[in-house]
Amino acid sequence: MTIIDTALHRLPAPSAAIQALRWSMVFIFAMFGIAKFAAYEAEGVARIADHYWLFAWMYPLWGVQGASNAIGILELSAGALIAAGAWSHRAGLIGGIMGVATFLVTLSFAIGADLWQAGYGFPFMGSLAQFLFKDAVLLAACLALSLDAGHRLARTRKGAT
Repeated sequence: MTIIDTALHRLPAPSAAIQALRWSMVFIFAMFGIAKFAAYEAEGVARIADHYWLFAWMYPLWGVQGASNAIGILELSAGALIAAGAWSHRAGLIGGIMGVATFLVTLSFAIGADLWQAGYGFPFMGSLAQFLFKDAVLLAACLALSLDAGHRLARTRKGAT
């Protein structure tokens, strides 16, 4: 047996990667969700979201801080459900889907936006692109968690019949 074969036999199971994704997403949702309750974050979100059709209706109803608080509650809820997915396949599936929806929404801000740095153009990202593009990997992480939870839920249901 070669050293590579030995190393390959000692690799953790793919479930270790799912757990790493789970707890990193819980951390992300907790930190960003908590931040939404602070005035500096509420103002920052409002600069982007108050003119966007998915969020614009919240600002006249709840104001800048109220809209940010609502977004924060959704983010904290997604994180809590993703965390609960360690024990409940159904909770993990719902939390993962909430995460997918969250990052689809944030990535949709790129539609029609000027993403490139003025005076440089493509591929030099402007501040909005720098803010948004990282969400592609967060979307993929939530998709992986959703698929994992869905497969585990299906196996559990199949075993129950």
